[in-house]
Formats: sequence, C-alpha cells, structure tokens
Amino acid sequence: MTDPLLAFRRSIQSQKPVVLLSSPSISAPVDTLSQATHIHIPPSTVFPKLTQTRWRKGSSTSNITLNDLYTLEAIYLAYNLKALPAPDYAKQAREAGLGIGMVSVTERKVVVDWLEGTTDSSEHLVESEKYAAVIKAGESATSDSTTPPSTPPPHLTQLYSSPSKYPPATPHAHSSPNNSKLFESPVKRKYVPDTADMDSIKKIRVHEIELRDRNTVLRGVKKNNFASVQTQFSEKLKKMKEGGGKTAPAPSSSLVQGIDSKMMPQKKRPTWPIIVISSSPTALITMYNVKKFLQESTFELTETARARAQGEGNLRPDDVIVIDRRLTHIESSGKETVFQQRYVVVDSQEALAKFGLDAWDRVVCVMTTGQAWQFRPYKWSEPKVLFHHVKGIYVSWANDPPNTKIKDWNVTELKIDQQRRHIDKSVVAHFWKLLDDWMVANKPGLMKA
Repeated sequence: MTDPLLAFRRSIQSQKPVVLLSSPSISAPVDTLSQATHIHIPPSTVFPKLTQTRWRKGSSTSNITLNDLYTLEAIYLAYNLKALPAPDYAKQAREAGLGIGMVSVTERKVVVDWLEGTTDSSEHLVESEKYAAVIKAGESATSDSTTPPSTPPPHLTQLYSSPSKYPPATPHAHSSPNNSKLFESPVKRKYVPDTADMDSIKKIRVHEIELRDRNTVLRGVKKNNFASVQTQFSEKLKKMKEGGGKTAPAPSSSLVQGIDSKMMPQKKRPTWPIIVISSSPTALITMYNVKKFLQESTFELTETARARAQGEGNLRPDDVIVIDRRLTHIESSGKETVFQQRYVVVDSQEALAKFGLDAWDRVVCVMTTGQAWQFRPYKWSEPKVLFHHVKGIYVSWANDPPNTKIKDWNVTELKIDQQRRHIDKSVVAHFWKLLDDWMVANKPGLMKA
C-alpha cells in the first residue's frame, strides 16, 4: 500500500504539481477543490481526498483511531495555505468545513517543514505497522456498518452539498500556469440573519464590556469648562497687551545652551542580559515553563504549565519573561552580600526588537532544539557563526540519543531527566555556571557588580 503522506512529500520536493480529480480516473480533472473527490499525486498514484494519513493529531500515542489521523485533504490544505497568517488560515479552514479536522495552527509549520524536507522526522508520524492496523480496523468497522462505504463522514456531508462554501485553494508552489483554473475563487452567497441569530446577538451585547484605550480614559465622562479661568485673567492679559504690565525677560538662547547637560536628570536604560529560546512547539523549554525552570529550579512540562496558565486566565504567554536570579557574594573579610541579577527571556525576533537596535549586543545565550530554521530571522542565521557570538545550549531529554546535527555547532548539551525532579536543581546550577563562565570571558560588562 502506497503511503499518501510520503507520496505527497516526494511530489513537493520533486516540484511535480498535484492534480485534483472528480473520479479515480486521471482523465477527469476538475477546476476547484470542492468538486474533487480524488487527488492525483505524481507519477501515477490517485488517492481519495478523505484518505487518512499517518500524521497524528495532537500528542496522543495510544488507542489511535481513524479520527485521530489527519486526512490527505487537511494536509493538502495546510500546505497550500502555508503563506497565510494563522487567523486567515483558521478562518478559511473553518469555512471549508474542516473546523475539527483541520491541521492545527501550532502543527501547521511542523507539517510544512516536514513536507518540504526541512526536517526528516516528526513525533506526530504513526509507525507504518500501527497505521496499517488502524486502516484495517476502520475498514472492518465500515464493512459491518449499513452505511455505504462511499458515504462521506457526517461533518463533511454539508461540504459536498454546498460546494460554494469551500475556500479558494492557494496554488501549488511549483504549479504550471495551465493549472491555475484549479484554484479559482467560488462566488460566496450572501448571508441573511434569521430571528435566532438576532436573539443571540442581543444576549451577547447585554454582557458586552466596552474596551477603553488611553484616549477614552483621559477624555473622561464630564466636560470641563475653563471659562472662569479666562474671565479671571482677561484683565491681566489686556494690560499686558497694552504695555501696562511688566513681564519677566525671556532667558537668552546662550544661557539655555550653556546649561550643563550633566545636571539634567537622565534615566539610564537597563542593560539586562537576554536569553533567546526556541519557539518550536516540541521544545522542552518554552515561554510557559522557562521562569519556573531557571528561577525556581523546577522543570514542568509545557502542557502542564499551559493548562495552569489558562486556568489562571492567561490564554497566551508573555512575549518577554523576566528572570530574577539570587546571588551571594562573599568578600575576603567574610562579609556576605546578597543581590539579584536580572535576565530577560524571549522566543522571537519581534520580541527581541523591543529592546532596541543593539539588542543582539545583550544576547548572551541561545537555547536550541537542533532545528536550523530557528535561526533564520536572527542576526547570524548560520549556526557556526551564531554560536561564536553567544553561548549555545542544546536542551534534550536525558535518554535521547546524540544529535548528529549539532556536533559542529559549538553548543553544550543540557540533559533533563523525565522522571527525577530532585535533580533539576543541579541541572539549572550547571546551566548558570556555564553562562557565568562565558559572560566573564566574553561580555563581563553585562554582569552585575
């Protein structure tokens, strides 16, 4: 049995366009994806577009069924809409009837990278033996059912009955001009609200909270009238215009220019060291658990930290995390001085840009998962050059095999045990020791005296 996922991947890497068909015959191409029932993947393989692939939804690994696998249609849509921002992609996927079956926004980039060959493996791929068993179990359940095998799933029934609701597909990156008809935009029907919709809107508006910005807050509710002030000073202003009043002479420009700039109070911009972590969804250290790990010396799974944050009302993590590290300095006389060293953690170039044009001069550490795409927007996109300017840390599980991709990257491996949390403190202490030694040798000015 030909693997549809591997066949689609090979067609992308070999720059061979995919053809949409209205039947299993390759002589029946159609203009739009909504009219298609099959997908022809070169050189000669035709799959139903509802074929389940080996890509697993989420991170579940046990009791996998057909509903836990993405369809070829969902993978195809995720790749062809890869250039769209996440909100637009999610909107078009919902309009296409793939609200539940669509490739999630967090997994879309992982899927695209794997299809284009940027990464060679993924934890979301089901083993071939297990995949064959799931397909066989699904076929057995279908043969025992009274529903004809060709009947689409219930959540796709309306999709086939209303082709015009399917969104326009983005053309294949290597498609020829002759295939442009396959992606024409259908005409959208005008939406007419009914009574139930109007009632729902009224209920929503009852509980609606009006958002305010700084302008509306400063404007206030009651208008202020300053007519009394104008009346009070009108006589004085009149005398000053007539020359009857005495006014203080304005200071000369030479006097103003002679003021010593050092006497003017200036706010010193903080120069805290910056740590950059990976934004990959498979990273062990993320914006959800980095503060608990580096500041409290306790590792917490990202899923657990995310659930806890959402339970507290924080649906998204902050793009900038502040880490306060408590240090003790012992003088030669035996006197102990306790102080705090502050660090800043970011996971994107956009967040790093908030610290000014010289932000990369303050970056002291970059944590990586071994994926080279992480460095594309960085100041130094080549790993060998990047880790010449910053301290490189490769974070992995203690039982993971050695990663051959990082052997020439000048990075230090930081191993995290999956079960024993009592050794987290020694792992974090080792991390700070590595970073302190590197900063003393390369950027001592960023260390707090």
